[in-house]
Amino acid sequence: MTAAMLIAAMDNATASQVQKAVTPGFSHVVILVLENRPFNRIYRNKNAPFLNRLAECGALMTNSFGVARPSQPNYLALFSGSTHNVADDLKHDLDGPNIATALAHARKSFAGFVEKKTPRKHRPWESFADARGTERRMEQFPAAFSKLPAVSFVIPDNNNDMHDGSVARADKWIEAQIAPYARWAVHNNSLLIVTFDEAFFLFGNHIFTLFYGAHVKPGHYSERIDHYDVLRTLLDIERLAPFGKAAERQPITSIWARGRTSSQRSCF
Repeated sequence: MTAAMLIAAMDNATASQVQKAVTPGFSHVVILVLENRPFNRIYRNKNAPFLNRLAECGALMTNSFGVARPSQPNYLALFSGSTHNVADDLKHDLDGPNIATALAHARKSFAGFVEKKTPRKHRPWESFADARGTERRMEQFPAAFSKLPAVSFVIPDNNNDMHDGSVARADKWIEAQIAPYARWAVHNNSLLIVTFDEAFFLFGNHIFTLFYGAHVKPGHYSERIDHYDVLRTLLDIERLAPFGKAAERQPITSIWARGRTSSQRSCF
């Protein structure tokens, strides 16, 4: 097969995936990743009032799981569809498809917004040479949300992501940093995803994951999902051909409303 034929075949495969897309398209998606708390330490926790308001008015996935331990392989799974056999939090230089380069190939944009002290193990794009350069400081998160990239990851530092700091501290940080975007997203065809990397060993890696924004049908959803399902859904939203273990999954479809419904009200 010639190079031209191979490119055409890849383009046809991508077109086929687009035709099969069953998720809404969004103008902007923000994925907030938090740390090391099991589902039942967040859900209905009085120290996490903001996250629980989002869960009330969004789609709460009650059967969501991390895919590995420790932290880093979970971030790699969500970003690239594979843990790359990484089983530690050390520095790695990896090769393979990932959401940042897939978006760039489709002429769409990606950014990873981090705080000054966010550790490298929580910044998966830094492990891929072709994704470096997409990182931004939280101070650069635009006040005009229409200027956001198509897809953004938001990764707080260890004091604000529940790794070292308390649930209450993180909840207040999230409300201050993310609530304005969440309110805006409801009426501007945009989406917020909140998830955790992993949970404590005794809790079976059961984590808190929710979707909030336009087209979201509020409720509790019990289907089993993990980081690969979330990535598969994200790729479907962006009409990108799936890769890695995300290609073995189906996008999450139960959470989407048809037309304008009460799901598009803001609850805060």
